Amino acid sequence: MNKQFKRTTVTSALPYANGPVHIGHLAGVYVPADIYVRYLRLKGRPVLFIGGSDEHGVPVTIRARKEGISVQQVVDRYHTLIKDSFEKFGISFDIYSRTTSATHHKLASDFFRKLYDEGKFVEKVSEQFYDEQTQHFLTDRNIRGECPRCHAADAYGDQCEKCGATLSPEELINPYNAETGNPLVRKATKHWYLPLDQYQNWLEHWILDEHKEWRPNVYGQCKSWLDSGLHPRAVTRDLDWGIPVPVEGAEGKVLYVWFDAPIGYISNTKELCDAHPELGSWETWWKDPDTRLVHFIGKDNIVFHCIVFPAMLKAHGDYILPDNVPSNEFLNLEGNKISTSKNYAVWLHEYLQEIPGRQDELRYVLTANAPETKDNDFTWADYQARCNNELVAVYGNFVNRALQLTQKYYDGVVPECGELTDFDSATFGEFAGIKMRLEELLENFKFRDAQKEAMNLARIGNKYIADSEPWKLIKTDPERVKTIIYISLQLTANLAIAFEPFLPFSSKRLRNMIGMEQFNWEQLGSTELLPTGRKLPKPSLLFSKIEDEVIQAQMEKLQNTIKANMEAEYQTAPIKETVSFDDFQKVDIRVGTVLACERVPKMKKLLKFTIADGLENRTIISGIAQWYEPEQLVGKQVLFVANLAPREFKNGLVSEGMILSAENWDGNICLATTAKEVKPGSRLC
Repeated sequence: MNKQFKRTTVTSALPYANGPVHIGHLAGVYVPADIYVRYLRLKGRPVLFIGGSDEHGVPVTIRARKEGISVQQVVDRYHTLIKDSFEKFGISFDIYSRTTSATHHKLASDFFRKLYDEGKFVEKVSEQFYDEQTQHFLTDRNIRGECPRCHAADAYGDQCEKCGATLSPEELINPYNAETGNPLVRKATKHWYLPLDQYQNWLEHWILDEHKEWRPNVYGQCKSWLDSGLHPRAVTRDLDWGIPVPVEGAEGKVLYVWFDAPIGYISNTKELCDAHPELGSWETWWKDPDTRLVHFIGKDNIVFHCIVFPAMLKAHGDYILPDNVPSNEFLNLEGNKISTSKNYAVWLHEYLQEIPGRQDELRYVLTANAPETKDNDFTWADYQARCNNELVAVYGNFVNRALQLTQKYYDGVVPECGELTDFDSATFGEFAGIKMRLEELLENFKFRDAQKEAMNLARIGNKYIADSEPWKLIKTDPERVKTIIYISLQLTANLAIAFEPFLPFSSKRLRNMIGMEQFNWEQLGSTELLPTGRKLPKPSLLFSKIEDEVIQAQMEKLQNTIKANMEAEYQTAPIKETVSFDDFQKVDIRVGTVLACERVPKMKKLLKFTIADGLENRTIISGIAQWYEPEQLVGKQVLFVANLAPREFKNGLVSEGMILSAENWDGNICLATTAKEVKPGSRLC
């Protein structure tokens, strides 16, 4: 960053108010944004952190129809849930508002009207996809069809999630309504378009020449779009939920959500500043060239925040442009894509309920696995390992050692620092340099590496106290121990500052344990944070282990979700070709009683049955060993084909029939039997 700005406006992508937020949202957007904002505040830099719910668009209307409630009820519910979850998780927004607010409606309408009055839009009639049965025009996201690139059967109208291709509905093969499955037709309708092609040259210069410092994934995606050539993009839609288009003759049309939502950053800032005049005018935070604008988003929003929204701001003419757009890639879950529609996710509000008091643990793991340059994976095993092996065994262990020894040797009073050894000076030198390294990483949005650097401070502390061995020296050189504990306590206080942006809850607990009420970033690296003679409260553990039962419960929850999805998606196999009644009668199906059952040696899939068939007992070999233990089946009655030609196996066994069973949706095999006991040999009729 070359220019020195006076203030920073930080925005985070507005989540749709049609469901809760999950760890993918947190890792991609909200945790890195919060880390950055907390860092700026510690530095004493003026900053506003703007968030809010996106309450317009098709997703919320779909949710309302599914639940049989009003759209307003949907957005009220999820806005409250999301806002509450963010607060409990420590995402420190200065405001978290909503796009259904009166402030937003007016500002978005005024924004549109200014561009309309200045002739910045192109008005045209076009054919768009229409569901004749529901009598609705459909948005890109509500249209599905076969992907023209990879031929996945369920690509969206704007993107194929399988191959990642950016699409338009017109490119889909056999498009249909994603909600109803109804086929679609093309119908003429009038809309207003932002002519992005007119901003092509300006965008190429602004992005490709002036912002080479953007992350490679952001820069690369923008270049790909620009290289493909930009086209006019509709800013209105035919919907009955949203902000009405403020133009005569536009009845039944609303502002397209992608046009409406980013303006929410501005309207939410206005709402905040109107309520808190001490923050200054909202226009200062959005129109003053000395304000830095930073958008935190996921990679699916790169185009909107780097190309479309800047073009809107440029067309308006009064606003500053984003200086950086640190977008993350996607976070997967246990090797699979997170899916909100399939409920395959770790939902924030459920995590807070099911694993209470562990906000920092999740923040730590999500930052450690942050998908900054490529997609990454969250696993519960890794979560447990990082919490126990790093937070507990490294950070927590050092803090506990330092504070417990202070209590044991000095009744909790910070001892005097004596003469420093070369080892002491070298240790001071090590952690003095961490501040500069942390700053460089945080300023460049490398939060994963920055957190590693903060943890290195704890590693330095552990090595120092382990190598110094104060528990041995206390009897032979008590004065030396005072210096060791003093230095260890200064390291502890530095940790409380270094981890504040990353782990705010534990940092606060640590500051309480060392009586550190006042702190700021510039103190990081100081060797005099805790004065000699300060009485410290009795310490408690900063972190505790994550037990196996906690992890097991979460894994079972995911497995149950996978099973539920498989069951919901299961489609009955098509009926085989018709056979005549005479042909069917040739099959002799009878009831038999299992007299004996055993596994077949060296053949894992097979069970050997001895069946009482009412005539002579027979042997039947069946490949169901995976689903049944032999002892479970003795005495059971089964259905079997009695007139099947005998089949000989390689081991010499001969099967005299076939036991009937059914394959369930999940692949499990269930033996066919009778509702009540009948005589062995009874024929199925």
